Amino acid sequence: MSKYIPLRGLIAPLLALVLGVAGWAPASWAIGLDDAKRQGLVGEQPNGYLDAVVPDASADVRALIADINTKRRQKYEQVAKTNGTSLHVVETLAGKTAIEKTPPGQYVRSPSGRWIKK
Repeated sequence: MSKYIPLRGLIAPLLALVLGVAGWAPASWAIGLDDAKRQGLVGEQPNGYLDAVVPDASADVRALIADINTKRRQKYEQVAKTNGTSLHVVETLAGKTAIEKTPPGQYVRSPSGRWIKK
């Protein structure tokens, strides 16, 4: 009687486990907004939206920015509609408020387009 483990029955479950972990891991390591701001990767703009402070921002940072900006735009549109005003007015007011609330050490974009560390 041999003492070996039949691999044929283990390959599929092991492969599924490895692929599952590989697909799951990057999402668990994705950066959050607070961390991205503290690290100087993301900053607030006068138009009410986020942007990458560094030109070579990672895909995770770019995805974070896109996701949050999409959600912000939806909220701004809702506020504009509710208050009978333009989207631009809401975006500008939100940008001003976000910049005012940005803590020292984080980045904001000046009206001239330069990134400034508060």
